[in-house]
Amino acid sequence: MKHPSRLKRATGIVLSLFLSLGYFSPMQQALRTLPDTLALTQGQVRTFNLGAQLQLTPRQGNLAVSASEDETLGQVALVSETAGTSELMLSLMGILPLKKVEVQVSPEKRLIPGGSAIGVAMRTDGVLVVGTSDLSEAASPAAQCGIRPGDVLRKVDGVEIISAQQLTELIARLGEKPLPVEYAREGAVFTTTMTPRLDSSTGTVRMGAWVRDSTAGVGTLSFYDPETGAYAALGHAITDGDTGQVLTVSQGQILQADVVAVQRGQKGTPGELKGSFLMDPVKLGDIRKNSVLGIYGTMDAAPISALYPEGLPIGLRSGVHEGAATILSTVDGTGVQEFAIEITRVNQQSAPAPKSMVIKVTDQRLLDATGGIVQGMSGSPIIQDGRIIGAVTHVFVSDPTQGYGLYVDWMIQESERI
Repeated sequence: MKHPSRLKRATGIVLSLFLSLGYFSPMQQALRTLPDTLALTQGQVRTFNLGAQLQLTPRQGNLAVSASEDETLGQVALVSETAGTSELMLSLMGILPLKKVEVQVSPEKRLIPGGSAIGVAMRTDGVLVVGTSDLSEAASPAAQCGIRPGDVLRKVDGVEIISAQQLTELIARLGEKPLPVEYAREGAVFTTTMTPRLDSSTGTVRMGAWVRDSTAGVGTLSFYDPETGAYAALGHAITDGDTGQVLTVSQGQILQADVVAVQRGQKGTPGELKGSFLMDPVKLGDIRKNSVLGIYGTMDAAPISALYPEGLPIGLRSGVHEGAATILSTVDGTGVQEFAIEITRVNQQSAPAPKSMVIKVTDQRLLDATGGIVQGMSGSPIIQDGRIIGAVTHVFVSDPTQGYGLYVDWMIQESERI
């Protein structure tokens, strides 16, 4: 077997080194990180470090591009005071075109930031099957006809199911006869035939399934839109604790809540805000949608922000950057407070999706009070550069000082569809 000469090996190493250096050069990094489309709002600034050899030049539209006073830094800032679509060209030394970038600038929109704790009380659309169980002398009729945990029972014998108690009473009344059942699974609707059986241990006719028709908990209000009366909260879906299924909404309310205790977060164990809202409920609004991007509805009256009574403009996803930011949250009886965080990673997203950014709590006051991000803080608005850019969604179980955030772009889209 012929071995390569020392010269060839050295040449290969040198070429590999040049390729590696080229991949990590400012030019290549700019080409990789500069997206094809940028989404900004009026007055929002987006800064890029392009290096000394690259230039970003407006080709059409009203977008202004300003360069750093020190040309060796290669830093440029984009800002537009006019809504519309603009086009930029990234070029080498202003001569060789490398990439076209479309910039979509939306009219300025102001929202009332949240941060207050809210109680969430919701009844499901139909009843959710959380488990099946055999009867004393027969297998589970529900399981035998193909019904399984996570399914939502919608109709039995043509009767619309609205609660667990109504379902139990209906099955007992209809007795041991074949019944048509309509149920939903993963967004699709199916029908089957189920024959309930007498359970001798209880003396009643049963279908052999555990079901749930409601849920309640504590979360945080993200924002209120004074133009539409709509709100957003939580930043993630309300799911069933046993099946992980996103619960469908029949009717629901958000309620005024008080934080009465805090279970601190620790590595491997998420903490929790404990709230009180059901003893003397004060309704704030309704729940019309429960999606992977949070809960949405309308409020009976505009909330008052003690910290930002005039509201704040929004900042769209292309303007979000790594670095300092704050969140608004309620962790005790003193009301909404503003806490320092750092955005450590920003994910490029062209369509609505969770986990838009990674955040880290840096404010010692919050670390002392909660250990970081805890359950119940989901929905806390994130503010950067004087703009609402998103909301807290999840905590890292392995590190309660870190968690995920969701872009405000996606939350506004959801609120506009209610």
